[in-house]
Amino acid sequence: MTEAQIIEAEILRQIDKSINNAIGKFHEQVLGGIQGFEQGQASGFDIKATDNTLFDDIKNKHNTMNSSAAESLFQKLSRYADTHKKAKCYWVQILAKSSFTELWSGDINGKEYSHSRVYKISGDQFYHLLTGSPTAFFDLYKVLPKVIEDFLNGTASRVYSATSTDIVANIEAAAKTSHRSVIDQITFDNFDYYAGFDRL
Repeated sequence: MTEAQIIEAEILRQIDKSINNAIGKFHEQVLGGIQGFEQGQASGFDIKATDNTLFDDIKNKHNTMNSSAAESLFQKLSRYADTHKKAKCYWVQILAKSSFTELWSGDINGKEYSHSRVYKISGDQFYHLLTGSPTAFFDLYKVLPKVIEDFLNGTASRVYSATSTDIVANIEAAAKTSHRSVIDQITFDNFDYYAGFDRL
């Protein structure tokens, strides 16, 4: 790959990561706005019932965790369940492989885990659980185009969106001016205040 292709690939990776984080935050805000529930606000959970009978951790995709992260999440949810004796705790997978609600048990990272009140649940089933409507997730999907259109019509004229081509062109121009390679220019831009990097 050329330097420009490496930068383009990294920009796309970062954009994808940012989008997934924003989607997760969006679901937290929607679900945390349902009466009887609230957002975690950096408390270790994403949503909880105000009466402490439900805690969750929302992941946008079912495959976003490695085995160590899954083990850590199971242990965290188990602690909530142990602390709050009436609580059910959920690993919510917004984009799951199927629609389901099931106890989370089995081998995680080479160890057997189970808890009578720790579950895995798909996004549609979690929306159903919190709203009481079996089609709540679908209903949200149906209203989004109108909401997005309204938002863009109200803010599009005030939002500047740089394309990855613009970013690469700016880096290449800076590299040409400074007589650095593109990679050295990116490194300099990020670490010029570290000892030795001023020599790039």
